[in-house]
This record gives sequence, structure tokens and C-alpha cells, in this order.
Amino acid sequence: MSSSLIIFIVLIYFLALFAISYFTKGNDDNSTFFSANKSSPWYVVAFGMVGASLSGITFISVPGDVGQIEFTYFQVVLGYMFGYFIVALVLLPIYYKLKLTSIYEYLNKRFGPTSHRTGAFFFFISRVIGASFRLFLVAIVLQKFVFDSWDIPFEVTVILSILLIWIYTYRGGIKTIVWTDTLQTGFMLISVILSIYFINESLNWNFIDFINSDELKNFDKIIVTDSLLERNHFLKSFTGGVFITICMTGLDQDMMQKNLTCKSLADAQKNMIVFSLVLVIVTFLFLLLGALLFIYSTKNNIEIPLLNGIPSTDLLFPEIALNSGLGIVVGITFLLGLIAAAYSSADSALTSLTTSFCIDFLKLENKIENEQKKLRQKVHILMSFTLIIVILIFNKFLNTNVIDGLLTVAGYTYGPLLGLFAFGIFTNYKIKDKFVWIVCLFSVLIVIFIGNIPYSSIGNYKIGYELLPINGLITFIGLILIRRK
Repeated sequence: MSSSLIIFIVLIYFLALFAISYFTKGNDDNSTFFSANKSSPWYVVAFGMVGASLSGITFISVPGDVGQIEFTYFQVVLGYMFGYFIVALVLLPIYYKLKLTSIYEYLNKRFGPTSHRTGAFFFFISRVIGASFRLFLVAIVLQKFVFDSWDIPFEVTVILSILLIWIYTYRGGIKTIVWTDTLQTGFMLISVILSIYFINESLNWNFIDFINSDELKNFDKIIVTDSLLERNHFLKSFTGGVFITICMTGLDQDMMQKNLTCKSLADAQKNMIVFSLVLVIVTFLFLLLGALLFIYSTKNNIEIPLLNGIPSTDLLFPEIALNSGLGIVVGITFLLGLIAAAYSSADSALTSLTTSFCIDFLKLENKIENEQKKLRQKVHILMSFTLIIVILIFNKFLNTNVIDGLLTVAGYTYGPLLGLFAFGIFTNYKIKDKFVWIVCLFSVLIVIFIGNIPYSSIGNYKIGYELLPINGLITFIGLILIRRK
């Protein structure tokens, strides 16, 4: 597939996004940008959130990870589904009752301004890193398969990617994103389904043949119960998935901002439950695609591509889709799916970072009306530059599977949010607000230490996703220590 054709497809795709942005921009005021005037249909939000949740990481990294851990990631996904029900039944009622724009305003109402800023800070760090992970992945793919052949530096690729997102989000904000995410989710689902179909066809299989094949049996292990010492044991993975969802969705301004655009609490809850069920099905399709990619690569002697001299399974899907002779349809659907998955999460991240920074740190609502819009636009540009810088740093130092890296970082950064919200919801204690940031900082440092303890020192026990609830528990205990008598 030629580089020129790839660029043409990318440009056509973004023209579609710009068109949606134009028709959904509304009045270009803060209410539209931050909350879509509370007018989003719940089913549109639910469908769009599938793409926003999966992102380019799921599109590439989850299939690529099948070669190492088979289908065991699905244990985490089952935990996700349970976690979404908790978010719908516990957290959403609180947010709607308090009529929040930024969910971290809850911490201000419950504890005080230091807790508010601390919670927002940890979200800021978490989302910047998470969004950068996602955009880094798509930028790497575009660089390797397009821009390297034109001798265009990686830095330029990243800047162009962020610039395009900024253009179609700077006016309409979350109102635009609710609708662009719907389009992007559609492209992503079409892509994975067509990829499965065409790869099966090239192997002279239909879908039933694939499901019944001996080759699939090499990858179809889902449940791990052999030893609790293993990192991906079912209990550890499922529990980790529950807490990852609670934190990365329920305590995350990015994901909750979409939910808070629904007309009512009931609509938001319907959105969350329907979305969770669809997400489980779609993720399983990606796991099936991953197995199919490794089967195809083995049968056709396709080697895993290198990234910085190291084999990277994250690049197996693009290598097969674009360079293995499967045809132009597979290449086009892959590109559309990848771009849709990557940008559906990145655009909402940019908007939520802008929202949180404006409300939680700059107290935008206290500014005069004429200043609010100008300040929001400046912050939007600042967040764009921040993402560019972090992605370029990743390019220098990142050498792990992206989804594994993302979930590891989540264990460090979302833990304080888990502890703060849990303490606020499940206790009636007041706390010494000015010490909250110290508690959260020490919690992260302790968990980083725990996460780097050698396996041999703790009976070969491999710490995995449980770092997140451990972090939350340490924060919770710390808040007990600073409670007011």
C-alpha cells in the first residue's frame, strides 16, 4: 500500500471529522464545550464511548499481546464489566446530584480545596500519560509505514497529529466529540470485522473453520488458576479489572465528561450498562483477531517487526494489513480503524484536560464572561503542546508493550483518586485538608517501591494489576491518619 494512498485516506477521514465539528459546534460557549448543554442522547454516548475506551492501544496492542499471554487479558475485561456496573450505580448518582462539570469538584465539597487540586492533579498526570501512550502508538505506525519513506521526522508526525485534533475540537469541545466518537467507533468495528473476514479468506477458512481450528487452540486460554503467584491469575486479573474501570472510567474526567452530557441520571446509567456489554463483545473480537494474526504470520513466515531494534508485537497488525499482500481493502479498513480508535480517545482526552485545568486549577467560573472563552482557548493550546512533549519523551524511552505499560502506570497514578473518593463516599470523617497531597505522594512512592520488589524476595509472587487497589488502600489509611478528631 503506497504512502500517498495512506495520506489520502487520512486526509479524507479528517475532512469528515471537520464536517462533524462544523455542524455540532453550537454556540462556541463554555457550556457547549464542557457539557454539551446536557443534551446528548444516551445511545449515541454509549456507542461513542466504545471507541473512546478501546483506543489505538486496544486496536494494536491487545491483538499483539495474544502471542505472549493468549486470551488471558479477557479476565481483566470481565472485571471491567463488573466495574462499569459499580460506576453506574454508585458514582454517577453522586455526580448528577451535585451537578458537577468537573468530577473533582466533589473533593472540594467533601474535603476542601487542597483535596480538590490534588485529585485533579493526579487525573491530569494520568490522562496526559494515557493519552500520550495512545497517540504515541498511532504516530509510530504512521511513521514506520508512511513518513519514514518520505524522510519526515517523527517530531513532525506527532505535531501534525495533535494539530488535527486541536482543529476539530477547539470550538465544539465535548459536544463535537460525542458525535465524532460515534463515527470513529463505527469505523473501528467495521475494521476489525473486515480484517477477520479477509484474513480468514486468505487462509481458505470461514469464521467457523477458524473457531474450530487446531491453530486457535494454541491461543485460546482465557482463565489462569494454576498459581496465585502468577501475574495473570484470574483472581488478580479480575479484581484489577474492576478497580481499573472504577478509576480509569468512574474517577476519570475524560470518560465521565461524556456521561455527564446525558439528559438525566437514568440516561447516563443506561449508557454505562449498554456500553459495558458492547465493550466486552468487541474486546473479544480483538482477541480473536490477535490469534488470527499470529496464525497468518506463522503460515506466511512473517517476522515480528522491530521497534528501536527490538521485536514489537504492537506492529504485527499494521505489518500484515499494509505489507503482506492481503489487498487494498484490508489496508484501508486497518488504517481507518486505527486512526478512529486512536483519535476517538485522544480528542476526548484533550478536551477533558482542558476542562479540568480550567475548572479545577484556574477556577474559570470565577472569571468574567469575556475572559472565560479566551482563557479556555489558551488552555486548549497549552494541553496540545503538553501532549506533544510527552509523546516525544515516550519515543526516546518506551520499550514495553503499550497496553502493559499503560495499565502499570495506572496503578501508580489512579490509586490516590481511588483512595480519596472511597474515603469520601464510605466514611463521614472530615480530614486535615492541607495534608492530603502529602498522603497521596507517599502512597505513590510506597507503591512504586512495592512494584519494583524482586519476585525472588517475596516468594516468586508476581505483582500485577493489584497495585491499583493497594495504592488506593494505602491512601485510604493515610487519610484516616489525618482525619479530624
